[in-house]
Amino acid sequence: MRIAVEVVPRSEESLAAQLADVGRLRRVDAVNVPDLTQFELKGWEAALRLRASHPHLAAVPHVRAMEVELHRPWTPGAKLAAAGVNEVLVVAGDPPATMARPITGAHPTDVIRAFKAAHPGWRVYAALDPYRSGFSQELEYAVRKLEAGADGFFTQPFFDTRLMGVWRELLPGVPVYWGLTSVTSKRAMNYWLTRNRAVFPAGFETTMAWHTRFAAEAIEFAARHDANLYFMPINVDIGAWLGELLA
Repeated sequence: MRIAVEVVPRSEESLAAQLADVGRLRRVDAVNVPDLTQFELKGWEAALRLRASHPHLAAVPHVRAMEVELHRPWTPGAKLAAAGVNEVLVVAGDPPATMARPITGAHPTDVIRAFKAAHPGWRVYAALDPYRSGFSQELEYAVRKLEAGADGFFTQPFFDTRLMGVWRELLPGVPVYWGLTSVTSKRAMNYWLTRNRAVFPAGFETTMAWHTRFAAEAIEFAARHDANLYFMPINVDIGAWLGELLA
């Protein structure tokens, strides 16, 4: 079982502070770094800084497929490889608010295929969203990503290990990083319900106590099935949420 934590590269200072917090959690093996257009620091750049400051942690930067030029080598690839980064997560990516970052319109399956050809030693992960469409449609999309060469998936956050178990049965033998996040207010819960169409179980609470209990349950699930987890701390102190579980 591997455990990853997602850090958001809002700035150099914010990234350093988050990495310091993650560095105190001895059970964490990797850091998952999104590439968000509203921040100047790109995901792959944050991954390089992570490797320089915390070489014992693996870095898994997000790659926005819609920005990749398929007819030429992906420039950050050589820099990442030189820094010991051999894992990436290919996501479609939301359209940027401005045209400061050009859009190529490349599809995730094409980027996965191109990355596996250019970097055969890389583990190239894809995204899996259990909420955006019906089971059959999302499963079909997942299979297409596997056929393109994806080595496994990082999922949108789950809030119920029973649903995780269903998806595990739908993707037997496929490496999965099961996502968990913190939803600690009614406003945040409404966001997940309306924007991401998430499914919350009966008895869900927007409390740290509930999230800590569920994290422990998910860790047990992952250990039992030789799976992986990644945590997305949002508006919470990572130590307060996971310190006792991952120390």
